[in-house]
Amino acid sequence: MLKPNAAPRDGALDALKWLALLSMVLDHLRYVGLSLDWLYVPGRLAFPWFCLAMALNLTRIRVGPATDNRGGPWRYLGWLLVFSLLSEIPYRLFIPDPDTLNVLPTLALGLLVARGWQRRRGLDLGLGLLALGLALLFSQWLMFGAFGVLLPLALLLVIGRPWYFSLLPGALCLAANQWETLFPAARLGNQVATYGIAACLLAPWLGGHLLRLMHGCSVPAMQRWAYLLYPGHFLLLLALRQLL
Repeated sequence: MLKPNAAPRDGALDALKWLALLSMVLDHLRYVGLSLDWLYVPGRLAFPWFCLAMALNLTRIRVGPATDNRGGPWRYLGWLLVFSLLSEIPYRLFIPDPDTLNVLPTLALGLLVARGWQRRRGLDLGLGLLALGLALLFSQWLMFGAFGVLLPLALLLVIGRPWYFSLLPGALCLAANQWETLFPAARLGNQVATYGIAACLLAPWLGGHLLRLMHGCSVPAMQRWAYLLYPGHFLLLLALRQLL
């Protein structure tokens, strides 16, 4: 996977975030009322790619200036928590009968767990352990569950290692994606389930490979305003469903 990069702005990382956003929108298009079940497969890439972006950002913060070390993760966490709240109503309006919270609480807990392992002292360690405990206790209410909370840490641990280490977070990604449903469906010949399993396993490796391929590319930076795209895309797709 890609080695840590301390550059102030990484175009490849921004490109990965845009691709993760596209994958998420494709996944949610399954709920607009059309027969688009096959979009489940590219949709499996969104969460691990957002987690990979988080892991790389944590690596960049660690090797960056001391000011970033102090403030970066907390600003990141603050935005995740704010938009976790702002996104919950649009999420519930669009997703039929949701049985979990939206994905941002999972990412917020994952950030704390990964940061706690990265620093392993003081407040960071304490919050990481608390986040892990909450993830285990309330796993059924978290999108992707406790396995999803652990995925940013797993990706953080394999950054800079040979490509085959990415299969470990790939297995964790599969565990977070209802493997107990996917495997029986795949055995019955369901191709969407079969390709979904492959997408989960290969998503971390594919994300790292795309980062290498896109190294040096120039794309619009995904900055703080991009948090609005999460609740916003639910509302836009809800409007599309009403039109259809």
